[in-house]
Formats: sequence, structure tokens, C-alpha cells
Amino acid sequence: MTDNQQPILRKDSTSNAQHPLAKLNRLHFWLLVALNIFFLLVGQAAAVILGRFYYEKGGNSKWMATVIQTAAFPILFIPYFFISSPQNHSEGSTRSSIITVSIIYFVIGALVAGDNMLYSIGLLYLSASTYSLICATQLVFSAVLSFFLNHQKFTALIMNSVVVLSLSASLLAVNDDSDKPVGVTKSKYVIGFLATLAASAMYALLLSLMQLSFQKVLKKETFSVVLEMQIYTALVATGVSIVGLFASGEWKTLQGEMGSFTAGKLAYVMTLVWTAIAWQICSVGVVGLVFVVSSLFSNVISTLSLAITPIAAVVILHDKMNGVKIIAMLMAIWGFCTYIYQNYVDDLKARNAPSAVDDAPRQSRSC
Repeated sequence: MTDNQQPILRKDSTSNAQHPLAKLNRLHFWLLVALNIFFLLVGQAAAVILGRFYYEKGGNSKWMATVIQTAAFPILFIPYFFISSPQNHSEGSTRSSIITVSIIYFVIGALVAGDNMLYSIGLLYLSASTYSLICATQLVFSAVLSFFLNHQKFTALIMNSVVVLSLSASLLAVNDDSDKPVGVTKSKYVIGFLATLAASAMYALLLSLMQLSFQKVLKKETFSVVLEMQIYTALVATGVSIVGLFASGEWKTLQGEMGSFTAGKLAYVMTLVWTAIAWQICSVGVVGLVFVVSSLFSNVISTLSLAITPIAAVVILHDKMNGVKIIAMLMAIWGFCTYIYQNYVDDLKARNAPSAVDDAPRQSRSC
């Protein structure tokens, strides 16, 4: 849940002197990176697959599927309390008022709830593999929004990525009926496609808004602040989703839904619980990579999982992998690679630029 253009944690020589991980040797550092990558990849893939399993076995509440995407946010207090960032009084004095920060958290949290609802609708009407491939279009929207909001240059590689990923999504839009889950009509498939596409666009917008919040308002880019953003926006999103669950009347159907769940009542409860936990494990991985490496690297791995999930869905849920979907997946991977390579080049230039002006060496951990 961080921007995909600039590192949230700037690991220069000054900050590294105080950084809690500065004393780690290279082996321990990469073990920590690997652990966070594992959390992100496994958490996101498991959450998507369990979410699809919930629908396939009789679950039908879109609001419940929305609630569980953020409901387990208290898990984030574990790393928050055990890995705190060093306090800097000069930085703390520049932070905005509690009211301003609260408004930002509320607005972003409400948008997260709406975004999660769109994702729930998409997963209801699409197979897990198709859903994940469409989610990869968030890179397209990130590139476009970064061009307008964050002044990111539109290079040839970025343009190639936008075109290829757009064509990949177009192939999925015209995919044949064999890809639709059982009982899903053509019109519902289109609704699911459009909802997932809109969710990807909104997620890209959230990334840009968070970046602006860190730069213009919070003005303190540490592990604790990044985690606070995750925790408080998830709290708001969960509250908004619970209100939607009761306002829509779907809460009345949950008892019957549990009784009719083909895998059993215990499986129903455990599916919801582990889906919620999986999403937060993913969040721990996201924030961990932001803290240890950079937000760019975190977003890279997050998007990479979208290419892994279709394979897991074929193995676990027996999703059909027809020719159109295989081509779309290969195109998505190609578009992903060109996008990431461009960001790698930009990040490398950004890291080397200060050394050209200042002869003093700057320490950084690059991926």
C-alpha cells in the first residue's frame, strides 16, 4: 500500500546510522528480505484462492468478502510494537495536526473499503486466475496516474508495458465461456471484469494519494508511520465495510449461508478467518519490504504475485487454462518485466545522482 515510484525509506548514510537493521550482516539482511517476500507472495495468493473457494462452496455475501480483507488488521500491531522506528524530535515537530492526519486516514480508509468491494465483486464473477491477471493492469493505471500526479516520465518501456498489459486485459475480456465460474452468465462476467478493472484503477489512485500524503502531510517516512497508515486506514475500511454489511441486509443471510456451505460450517468459519489472516500476512510482507528495501521493490513483488496466483489457481482450484489465458498471462509477464526494468533504471539513476554532486559515499541497499 505504498507508492511505486519513490522509496519510502531513504537509506542514506545518515539514516543508516540509526536504522534498526543497519547492524545486520548481508546474510541476515537477505534472509529478512526472503521472509517478507514469502509473506507477500503466499499471503496474497492464499487470500485470492480462499476468497474464490468461499464463493464456490456457497458463500455469496459481497460485503462479508469485503470485511475480511481488512478485518484482521490488529495483526499489524505485532510488528508495530516489536520493530519501532527511532524517534526524531525535529521530524516529529513538522508533522501535521492530528485532525489533518485523521481526515487523511478516514478518506483513504473509505476509498480502501470501496476498492475492496469492487475486488469482491470481481472475484465473485471471475475465476481466480482471470481475476489475478486483470489485477495486473494496476501497473497501467499506476503509470498513467504517476504521469499526471507524480511527474513520472512516459518512456518507451513504460508505453510498451501499458500497451501490452492493455492488450492482455482485452484478450481476457473476449475470452470464451469456458472460463466463467459455474452459474455465472455472460453479463455477470462482464460486470466482474469491469469491477476488477475499476478496482485496479482505484488501487493505483490510492498508491498515488498515499505518496502525496507522505510527502506533503505526514513528512516522516519511517517504518512506524508506514505501519500506522496501514493500521488506521484498515480500521476505517473495516468499519465502513461493517456498516455496508448491515445497511445492505446481507448480515441476515449469513446464518443460512453458513448452513448451506457445502464444505461444512466449520470450513465456512475457517475460510473467512484464514482469508482475513492471509490478507494481513500479505500486508506484513508489503510493509516489511518497504522498510527493509524500498517501496518500489515491495510493489514489484506484489505485482509478481499476480502472475503466480493463476498458476496456483490452476493447481488448487482446477481453473481452466485455455490458449487465450496463457497468451494473456505471457503478455502480462512481459509487460510487467518492461515496467519493472524501467523503474529499476529510474531508481538506479536516482540513487547515483547525489554521488555525482557530493563525493561522500551514500550507503543503500539496492535490490
